[in-house]
Amino acid sequence: MGDGVVTLFLCGDVMLGRGVDQILPNPGAPVLREGYVVDARSYVRMAEAAGGPIPAPVDPSWPWGEALRLLEEADPDVRIVNLETSVTCADAFAPGKEVHYRMHPDNLPALTVARPDVCVLANNHVLDFGRGGLDETLGSLDRAGLRTAGAGRNTNEAHAPAAVPLSSGGRVLVFALGARSSGIPSDWAATADRSGVAYVPDLSASAADAVVRHVGATKRAGDLVVVSVHWGSNWGYVVPRDQIRFAHALVDGGVDIVHGHSSHHPRPVEVYRERLILHGCGDFIDDYEGISGYEDYRDDLRIAYLATVAAGTGRLTGLRMVPLRARRMRLESAPTEDRTWLRTTLARISRGVRITPETDGTLSAETGP
Repeated sequence: MGDGVVTLFLCGDVMLGRGVDQILPNPGAPVLREGYVVDARSYVRMAEAAGGPIPAPVDPSWPWGEALRLLEEADPDVRIVNLETSVTCADAFAPGKEVHYRMHPDNLPALTVARPDVCVLANNHVLDFGRGGLDETLGSLDRAGLRTAGAGRNTNEAHAPAAVPLSSGGRVLVFALGARSSGIPSDWAATADRSGVAYVPDLSASAADAVVRHVGATKRAGDLVVVSVHWGSNWGYVVPRDQIRFAHALVDGGVDIVHGHSSHHPRPVEVYRERLILHGCGDFIDDYEGISGYEDYRDDLRIAYLATVAAGTGRLTGLRMVPLRARRMRLESAPTEDRTWLRTTLARISRGVRITPETDGTLSAETGP
């Protein structure tokens, strides 16, 4: 933090389970119950066929690759990730789900190496191994000293924000929500006496009002507020109107950044009332290499978002986006042609925002004509 601004690192889905878990030093059981894949090591083989050999077991830093260097150089005040993986040895596969993600607790160094300040858990994979798996996840993250938001042992815990102190004396408060539109089952919702996620069945005006009231009851002078939302479908660039209205209502109610995720590729960037809205950050770490069917969306390209906001007001003062590419289950710098593709795509889908290439290979976003 400096010059009256706060820099936040934001990214999309960090999925360290399944195939990624298998290349780490302490892989869990590889068994899966998917329609076509019954062994998580199959995803390793697909990634190797697409990008080349993976020297398993890899160092815990391997999946992050170049992202660790850029984090060291940027030195953000707060690092926020959507951890879309249960951290458990449980084998109670959640019924009715096609895909289940888990990482062995002994592989947690693959998360802590990035030093996240907040792990968002309000998503559609954190209960893939039942409430026992969620309890183990919460305990594992707590013992590792990691703050969480969006899931808990009851409603109060699930909806409570993670609070990251700032040197100014204020805090960054991170609230997290999981919407039905992202595929979260309704019975995953936390209740007064049951663990689960901070669930929103719809993105209605009344749901937004409830969030705004909760923010208002918690926020103090000097605080910045991030609401991290898992919402929407996996593919496509069109943002539903109810999602836009929901995000705008949050900003109108005092939220400084809306951090959206769930889609497998980046979606539009919006600046509303000088506040940042990321409608979909895309995946960041996963085991999807070699899976065909949606090549037009270039889901192998990833973005690290570095948002700078005024400490006193939350007004967006800058957004830098660092393009990366996933290869061999590792993030590497995106080649020039891929950076150009990302810039062109983001410029086309993000209304009212200019996407500009910088000399260091990053992309910046500015409002105006």
